[in-house]
Amino acid sequence: MIDETPVLDDHLHLDPDHHRGIDAVRDFARLGGTHLLVVNKPSWHLGVEAESGEDFREVFERTIDIVDEASSELEGRAWPVLGVHPGLVSRLVDDRDFAPEEARDLMQAGIDVAAEYVAAGEALALKSGRPHYEVDDAVWDASNAVMRRAFEHGADLECAVQLHAEASEDMTAVATWAEEAGMPAHKVVKHYASGRLEGPTPSVMCDKERLETAVERGELFLMETDYIDDPDRPGAVLGPKTVPRRVRWLLENGHDEAVRNAHVETPKRVYGIDTEATLDRTE
Repeated sequence: MIDETPVLDDHLHLDPDHHRGIDAVRDFARLGGTHLLVVNKPSWHLGVEAESGEDFREVFERTIDIVDEASSELEGRAWPVLGVHPGLVSRLVDDRDFAPEEARDLMQAGIDVAAEYVAAGEALALKSGRPHYEVDDAVWDASNAVMRRAFEHGADLECAVQLHAEASEDMTAVATWAEEAGMPAHKVVKHYASGRLEGPTPSVMCDKERLETAVERGELFLMETDYIDDPDRPGAVLGPKTVPRRVRWLLENGHDEAVRNAHVETPKRVYGIDTEATLDRTE
């Protein structure tokens, strides 16, 4: 903890087999981090070239296992966020000769399996989205259909859906799709967000400029690193110590309310989790 406050990283990855894994969690905890939302790595990064929805189950179960290990290192706990990385559509279409419609069906089947874990209480939320790079119309349409399937499950399960998507400060159209499916817009979380976003709840990348914008805006927001735990890309994105360091910086600059917003109030509103009640305060 830092000054008795929970500290949540809303989106990072842990590799169950290689690179830092639990050592990254220990770094996070050592600096005052208490809670993590761990998103499964892209399926192909774990050696899974899915042919059916059931093939994603190995990815999800390995993620759940490392999340259980992570929780044992924290004053709070970690939760899994499970789904299908939207970049898979390009791997299927470009490298494996899937038609966009076939890729859509396979990815939707993976989302269906992820939803089973949320329904069973083994995962907190779903992850979906669409490519953040240019694709043709058929692939774009297929990706949007996968995302909308995730919203249907989000509505049925009353859970949040984290999105990997293009950089934007206005995703009201996407939030409207969620609402049309019966899911509140604030339960859609745009990962890797800037400090300003219309529509979904922004999960703000923890550089100071983005955080300053989020603080000034005064709306719901979360804080993340998108730590990827990839030995081939050691300097990519942000390290696991970043969120605790930024929380200290915010507190030192008098932004106590913003810290409570990002680490207590928004997690409760978006995910239904209580980051204070789940702290182990025993000494």
